[in-house]
Amino acid sequence: MPLLDYVICDVFTTRQFGGNQLAVFPNARGLSDKAMQSIARELNFSETTFVFESGDPLTPRVRIFTPAEEVPFAGHPNVGTAFVLANAGVFGPVGEGIEVCFEEHAGRVPVNIRRDSKQRLHCELEAPQGLEVGRSVSVAEVAAALSISQSDIRTEVHPPCEAGVGLPFLIVELASLEALGQVRANLDAFERLRARNVVPDVHMYVRSEDEFDLRARMFAPFYGVMEDAATGSANCALVALLTQMDPAFSSGGCWRIAQGVEMGRPSVLEARTAKSGERIRTWIGGHCAHVASGQLHLA
Repeated sequence: MPLLDYVICDVFTTRQFGGNQLAVFPNARGLSDKAMQSIARELNFSETTFVFESGDPLTPRVRIFTPAEEVPFAGHPNVGTAFVLANAGVFGPVGEGIEVCFEEHAGRVPVNIRRDSKQRLHCELEAPQGLEVGRSVSVAEVAAALSISQSDIRTEVHPPCEAGVGLPFLIVELASLEALGQVRANLDAFERLRARNVVPDVHMYVRSEDEFDLRARMFAPFYGVMEDAATGSANCALVALLTQMDPAFSSGGCWRIAQGVEMGRPSVLEARTAKSGERIRTWIGGHCAHVASGQLHLA
């Protein structure tokens, strides 16, 4: 019976049992698509990653599965996978910082790994694609999906709209922290969005005036993720959208983002953008905490 090593870590946190859970299989050689999907469904984290050798230890191939299907790119799986592999010494000494590159379906994902002043590993990825903005969605449809009133949705900077930098989301700005706390997924309304081929993965945010710049939540029920504790890819899309749409960030910016608070898994994401001409580059990073190591028995 084959034994598969795996590591569980919490991503976008410095403490166990916060952030977003991730399982990493550092050596997935020989696993079929069906086996990887079955493992991801069994573990039931928002994502599980599988690492394959590529001939260069600094450019492994990484595949990412939710409990329901494979995705071409995601944020916390890249940050967590880099943390796990660096922690295991796969990339050699980190020193003052190293850069690795993951080969994924969405493209090449560069990840910078360094140690902070407390010698903790900090990993920051660059999104594999530029910003793509899709269709706008009516306030009424979004309010129904989130079980809030239409007045709880802001449209001054952008309407509710599809946006992505490798994986699309429906990005929605809310009017208050109270509204963010009140949102609930109305699955019938989510199904109506999907039936119209609207991206049914909703990332909602509010501007914050405390130690964070933004506070966010994300629902992706058809990926098997009712709510995500920390969504790097969605927050990358969000800050890229703000860089394009908000005059205050016309040349780029930096944001400290809180997510997962309402779930009891607080996460801290550090995002930044830079704009040159029409090109927007987007980065997101943070810390991770090791939780467990083990072996999966594969029949």
